[in-house]
Amino acid sequence: MKILDKAVCIAVMFTFCSAMSFAQIRINDPGRVVERQAENRANRKVDQAVDKGFDSVEQGIGNLFKKKEKEKKDAENKGNASQDNKNADASNAEKDKGSETAETPPKTGKPTLKSYSKFDFIPGEKVVAAEDFSQDAVGDFPAKWNTNSSGEVVTIEGTEGKWLMLGPEGVFYPEFVTSLPENFTLEFNLASTSEFSFYTGYFRAVIAEVGNAAKDFTKWKSFDGEKVNGMEIALHPKNAGGTEGLSAYNIFSDTPANSLMKNEKSFPAFHAPDHNVVKVSIWRQKGRLRMYVDDFKVWDLPRAFNPETKYNFIAFSSKDYQADDRYFISNLRVAVGAPDTRSKLITEGKFSTTGILFDVNSANIKPESYGVLKEIAGVLTENAAVKVKIIGHTDSDGEESSNLALSKKRSEAVKQALAKDFGIDGGRLETDGKGEAEPAGLNTTIEGKANNRRVEFVKM
Repeated sequence: MKILDKAVCIAVMFTFCSAMSFAQIRINDPGRVVERQAENRANRKVDQAVDKGFDSVEQGIGNLFKKKEKEKKDAENKGNASQDNKNADASNAEKDKGSETAETPPKTGKPTLKSYSKFDFIPGEKVVAAEDFSQDAVGDFPAKWNTNSSGEVVTIEGTEGKWLMLGPEGVFYPEFVTSLPENFTLEFNLASTSEFSFYTGYFRAVIAEVGNAAKDFTKWKSFDGEKVNGMEIALHPKNAGGTEGLSAYNIFSDTPANSLMKNEKSFPAFHAPDHNVVKVSIWRQKGRLRMYVDDFKVWDLPRAFNPETKYNFIAFSSKDYQADDRYFISNLRVAVGAPDTRSKLITEGKFSTTGILFDVNSANIKPESYGVLKEIAGVLTENAAVKVKIIGHTDSDGEESSNLALSKKRSEAVKQALAKDFGIDGGRLETDGKGEAEPAGLNTTIEGKANNRRVEFVKM
């Protein structure tokens, strides 16, 4: 009997190992994941032996989005091609990578400002809605959201902060977004489990007008031809050929010109071979839509938004899930207004931006800050006699003395970036930091903290 019991335990552990190798899930709440897998696969209770077996298995899984070792080696071999084959490799890279050229290095490792040299996204002037799920407990559905499905807040190894894992067959919307002007930006991080099935439905980002969100939000499960006011952008981790990457399939919109804009594009989306995580940035300027995935500009459409639609609703949805597939979203941010860098810095003498972003508790500038830095550098280049003081600000999280030191380091990092990457004479730039001493908003809200984490440029 003991031999039989051991055999049963080994068989169960093998089943879970196979399942985890397929979905490659590494969420920092393994007990809940085991329960979910057990319900999906066998509808039976997970006993103590399986728990212990899973604890051993998870050590070898790595992070949530780890690809197969073979894929990693292929990527490394591709990046380490010999000098004799440089021209051939450059030609192949241009075909495989879409928008990348022979002069653009493959997107391996952590992206840099230089790798974002074609990124021209500039976030709105003031953050009016933000969500990082910091106020929600892991395992709960977020308090400020609504859905007709299920979901829960999770943490993912290898990434910062918390994520909302979307349940199947439903719509998920932040109840705190109730108005969207004719100029705004929407940003969020999107992730999926690796080994993602092509047969799982698209991830859909919705920007729409609804009369009663609590009643009408379910209409946006998918755009099925029903008369609704708004647009839906469809994304999927794999393109029609089933290759690695991410595809933007369609834009459904209620614009008079096009009820369905077919703009399917496949493109290199992942910066590292072991992370299925991308940043989506959407920019509305009246009727115009620009959309980016990481540094790749997917669409630039002059008449995507309907001028007659009063957009007041944002949501995310998907349907037709395969069992182990999941989408995750994090770091949602809505900002309004069209920043006028030239006028404010030159005429008014002061320009403040929340669009220069840094790693947590660090002075390392995130590459998606490139568009803002480029805009500021352009103003300084056109006005060669102007000198500015760069002043860093933080929110009130952490020690006051640490925040002061961090704000000074961040302003110095901005100075170095302008000098090194944009050719601005460092002698024209002074730096300072105020830490948390001069808040622009309340430090008790996510939006207030986002507005407090800013960089000011003051004309001297």
